[in-house]
Amino acid sequence: MKIKDLFLTQEDFEIIETEIPGILQTVPLPQDLGRYYESKDYISHHQDSGSLKEKLYKFLQIFNLSYKKHILADFIGKGKTVLDYGCGAGEFVKFIEKDFKVLGFEPNESARTAAKNKISKSKIIDSLTTIENQSLDAITLWHVFEHIDNQSDILQTFYNKLKDNGLLIIAVPNHTSDDAKRYKEFWAAYDVPRHVYHFSKSGMEKLMNNENWKLKKIKPLLLDSFYISMLSEKYKKSRLFWLKGMFYGMISNIKASKNGEFSSLIYIIEKK
Repeated sequence: MKIKDLFLTQEDFEIIETEIPGILQTVPLPQDLGRYYESKDYISHHQDSGSLKEKLYKFLQIFNLSYKKHILADFIGKGKTVLDYGCGAGEFVKFIEKDFKVLGFEPNESARTAAKNKISKSKIIDSLTTIENQSLDAITLWHVFEHIDNQSDILQTFYNKLKDNGLLIIAVPNHTSDDAKRYKEFWAAYDVPRHVYHFSKSGMEKLMNNENWKLKKIKPLLLDSFYISMLSEKYKKSRLFWLKGMFYGMISNIKASKNGEFSSLIYIIEKK
């Protein structure tokens, strides 16, 4: 399928299936991938303007952060050591640092600076070399894994850094969801070329059940279908894109409640 970078450059790319059925890859992958992130709208530094839109965003953000925190607490318990890989501006690190020992990894300098200014006691790093092997109870990647090119290498690094039976928690978009099928090349969560890989539920199940990892649980990110559908409608230049997006996001979640194919899924994976 041919996909256009609707967010930034309008360049054309293609997504093709990898050797693992259900996992797709963006081609060609640009050598200078960093320039496709060069937009003030991409890094999630939301300023508090006091507007109704900003207040709604903050409310939904807290709902999402609470949901993620409860998943973490349910599976590893409070007080454990957590690495938030690709922590961005540090919202999740800030939200959980009272209950966990937290490290945040962020390669983007601007986002890393914003995170450091936001947190009170956690540490934000730009390299994993300082983390001892078998020292982490959990590693979280909230919509980060799809951006990583060298996935086999980073999975091995995660394996080394986690304690025995430590958890890897990965949230990624699901390209076999109802909203993905509805919007096709306009589906905002393809986000080429920034999203290097694209995962189906069955593809992730194949990837993360092997001699190193055991997939324990899959949970939905319920709000993602609404946001992705609204942005997809906007890319289609629809009138009342927000209203149509809310409607079709709801439809996607209703259908997913029967087949498990939510717009974004969280995979809780245990180190063997």
